[in-house]
Amino acid sequence: MSTEQPTEKNSSSAEIASADPSPEGRQMTLRDDLKHCGCGFLMGATDVVPGISGGTMALIVGIYERLVSAISHIDRTFLQHVLARRFRRAAQHADLRFLVVLGCGILLGAGGLASVIKVLLTDHRTLTYAAFTGMILASSLLVARQVQLWSMKRAGLMLLAATIAWWLITLPSLQNPPDSMVYLFFCGMIGISAMILPGISGAFILLLLSRYETVLNAIRSFVHLELSAAVLTTLVVFSLGCLTGLLAFSRVLKQLLRTHHDATIAVLCGLMLGSLYRLWPFQQDLTPNVMELKHKLFEHVWPSSTGEIWPAAFTAVVAGGLVLTLDAVGRRIGHPAL
Repeated sequence: MSTEQPTEKNSSSAEIASADPSPEGRQMTLRDDLKHCGCGFLMGATDVVPGISGGTMALIVGIYERLVSAISHIDRTFLQHVLARRFRRAAQHADLRFLVVLGCGILLGAGGLASVIKVLLTDHRTLTYAAFTGMILASSLLVARQVQLWSMKRAGLMLLAATIAWWLITLPSLQNPPDSMVYLFFCGMIGISAMILPGISGAFILLLLSRYETVLNAIRSFVHLELSAAVLTTLVVFSLGCLTGLLAFSRVLKQLLRTHHDATIAVLCGLMLGSLYRLWPFQQDLTPNVMELKHKLFEHVWPSSTGEIWPAAFTAVVAGGLVLTLDAVGRRIGHPAL
């Protein structure tokens, strides 16, 4: 009795059938999808708040390592599978089902909170910026804690980075950047890199680049099905920038963190501290007749009385405490802090 030798096609099919993208060693179920969508919702809700890193929330819900692993597998092997039309193998290699479901949850979470943030920025700008300031200060503390050994050189790098950041954000060209798709693409490249940075919020980077309101409004409109050519173009260009940054610039940052960890972290901490000028809570609206938030211009002013200072200070302390609490929760459940 002769034994039939498996053909190359059959062997490949068997390999595909046995492959399993799930780190638990089993096929993903609808229950897994709902869980990951919920995790994405929480990440998306935090991603739209400058000062709270979506990566921190990923740590808390226990998917950070899988997320980083899946992103790192969008590589040459993934592209080779796609170009060879081995779409199933490409999806398994990059844990694509997990990424897609998580991404849907992130979009829902970001869209759900986008409307709230827009109202807060419009009607309660002082307290909202005070909250953002407290979050960034707390996040800076968490980032600085990642430096294993501080020295005069690293402290100097932090101060230099803080000075450069302050100089950049006070430039007129950055306060009122070009309203172009090229610049939006660049913002996506830089903003997505915060995903692999320790404790830095992508929303904060967009705020510094003066494109936070633009992306926030586009996400809000998309989730509420208020679709237009401008909204779709904004989201597509921004997403392409994110993808480009994820595949290119993020690898450079990973290498820097691997080879010059403490120096890189010190610079990041300095950039965050120097950029706090952008979030000064007390600002005067120079364009009261302009309705669109992204087109408004504001000028930094000193508070007119202590009655303005105390509510802002209290809000900043509470917001900073929230960030520290989230970090403590992440540590308590056994995940390394960002």
